[in-house]
Amino acid sequence: MYINIKNGLENIETTKDILIPKDPLERVIGHEDIIQSVKIAAKQRRNLLLVGPPGIGKSLIAQAISFHLPKPSEEISAVHNPERPERPYVEIKTHKEITAEMLDLEKAEGELLDPQNVPDAVSERLGFKCVHCGNYNSAYESICPECGGDKFSHINARRKHLGDLLGMFEMSSGPVNIPQDRVTTTRINSGREEVVIYERIGGDRIKVLDQKALEKRRAIVEEKPMHVVVPLKRKFFIQATGASETELLGDVRHDPYGGHPDLGTQPYERVVPGAIHEAHEGVLFIDEVVHISHLQRFILSAMQDKVFPIVGRNPQSAGSSVKLENVPCDFILVGACNIADLKYILPPLRSRIQGEGYEILMNTTMPINEKNEAKLAQFVAQEIELDGKIPHATVDAVEVLIKEACKRAKIIDDKEDSFTLRLRDLGGVIRMAGDLAVIAQSNHINKNHMKLATKKAISIEDQIIQRYQTYENALQKDLSSSQRSVNPRQQYQNENVDRSYM
Repeated sequence: MYINIKNGLENIETTKDILIPKDPLERVIGHEDIIQSVKIAAKQRRNLLLVGPPGIGKSLIAQAISFHLPKPSEEISAVHNPERPERPYVEIKTHKEITAEMLDLEKAEGELLDPQNVPDAVSERLGFKCVHCGNYNSAYESICPECGGDKFSHINARRKHLGDLLGMFEMSSGPVNIPQDRVTTTRINSGREEVVIYERIGGDRIKVLDQKALEKRRAIVEEKPMHVVVPLKRKFFIQATGASETELLGDVRHDPYGGHPDLGTQPYERVVPGAIHEAHEGVLFIDEVVHISHLQRFILSAMQDKVFPIVGRNPQSAGSSVKLENVPCDFILVGACNIADLKYILPPLRSRIQGEGYEILMNTTMPINEKNEAKLAQFVAQEIELDGKIPHATVDAVEVLIKEACKRAKIIDDKEDSFTLRLRDLGGVIRMAGDLAVIAQSNHINKNHMKLATKKAISIEDQIIQRYQTYENALQKDLSSSQRSVNPRQQYQNENVDRSYM
């Protein structure tokens, strides 16, 4: 039985007893005041800029927003333009229109019948009826299980006769016992003769395509050629962190035949959407948004116009002359960065976010109380479930991690009576404790595993300080004998390198 812990740990034995919320926003720890703004942003489709250090939940918040969005309602296709193939059209279909087309397609699929309900000759040629005893069985059995006769002997005899006439085309490997896939014949319907096709499909059914179904299928095939660029069924959350220009904005694939109508691939078939198009009606998340600073102006343009063209971006490619105009890209932008990087974000982009959304400074600590202790226990349970390879933790182990969260808040953020919210680092502690429990073949992570993990799961900088006391001592000790023998002037230059960034 799962327990929803809100006011302490007294009701649980291990983290397996903790109820993990279904709503991803309720899994975000320590940002209750921020979550309210995030829920409003999801409902009202507002852009967000989340500012704070790594590992405090920015990515989790961005992913959770998509949980509160309605399913996409539009499908985007590139349609062939016969007059100017390098300028295909954009076609947008709603869910209602797509559903109507699917119903029309089903009508063109024909009627499904049992083999006993079609003419005997058709059942025989499709392999369902034995020509010797008249029994019906699987079309994939060449020997009738009832009489032992060859069900396809009449077909093989016809093939052999043709082989005798054609001589050199006669098959030397013997008859091939495979039934026909389809039979085309005629029938009388309402006093008129019409063409009808019987198709053998998987299993023991036969599909019948009458004149109306054939005409409908022909009309669908002859419809304007198109290529679905952004399908109706797609992800709500698109992460474009570190994306290249092509990945973010789309491209047109190269065709060595230059889109030749007979040899090559037509331009509309080579259109590739970018992340801004795939995020249409959903969330476009860019962590460390300053790392794609040269693309920020394109993102701004897409946010302003809600459309952005897809063009070939390689001037040496046959796709460079292709352009698909006005491709929809109405997304919620969720950007994330550190405080130091704010100055590198394009001012007009920040203005757009401020005018149509919220800028949020993330919390780095939360107060010490029973409610937040329970939140940290929930975090431990979530990390264990997410990892999937480590056992659950005892209450004693959770209490060790809670003390570690308090210790880190004081050391890193200089906050007394607080818990740190740099939870990604604490997640590493949990995983190391879990691995220790697995190696020890323990059913649970106990307090000893967690204590050892808190000592070992530290950054390389802290490990250097523990071993060498200072970073400069570590550099000196790490030198080889040949490096120590460099001339004093060069050594002096090495020692005076600006390491303020370290």
